[in-house]
Amino acid sequence: MTILLTGSSRGIGAAIHQALGDAGATVIGQHSGHGSTAIGIAADFADPAAPRAFWDGALDQAGGRIDVLINNAGVFEASPLDADDWTQSWERTMRINLTASAELCRLAVLHWQARGSGGRIVNIASRAAYRGDSPAHWHYAASKAGMVAMTKTIARGYAREGILAFAICPGFTMTGMAEDYLSSRGGDALLADIPLGKVANPAEVASVARYCALEAPPSMTGAVIDVNGASYVR
Repeated sequence: MTILLTGSSRGIGAAIHQALGDAGATVIGQHSGHGSTAIGIAADFADPAAPRAFWDGALDQAGGRIDVLINNAGVFEASPLDADDWTQSWERTMRINLTASAELCRLAVLHWQARGSGGRIVNIASRAAYRGDSPAHWHYAASKAGMVAMTKTIARGYAREGILAFAICPGFTMTGMAEDYLSSRGGDALLADIPLGKVANPAEVASVARYCALEAPPSMTGAVIDVNGASYVR
């Protein structure tokens, strides 16, 4: 079982990498640094050429077969409405969070169709896809809503070929990115919005990703799973 995992070097991605490795899967990760390392292949998804280059490099490393794709890479960068570079920030977030994931999903579907083997896609979205986000994060919420819609479309379109797709929507997860945001916005007020009373840890999200990648029954394809402490229920 070979799994391609983007954003594998820290936070949720690192926890997913660990959970899958513990389950015996071979994981080819992606990081935004330089060159190939122990944690995977470098790829900067702000570059339109990067998804294809990453896929080709991973496929070569995997000996021509990838069984599961997990899209976790993403950015969460504030862009106030009066910012001069608002449109550029929108396009950067869409390129990294949604377009790169879409390109990798496309390559994975074509790969599985050519092999006639079936496969699984797990997209790490966000509760922001459903409840929105702060006024400085229109682009982030829109990118994650797009990821959920894309996941459902893939599930509906290719289930008969054994190609399954799942989305996971975490709320705040205790990574460095979330810690900075909690601090800047007032952690107590934000925690009061989470009935569970705590922010999720990366291992919790990783356990759901591992399940979707390795164990979820085929009839679950198209499912969107929330991991947000009941801060948003639907």
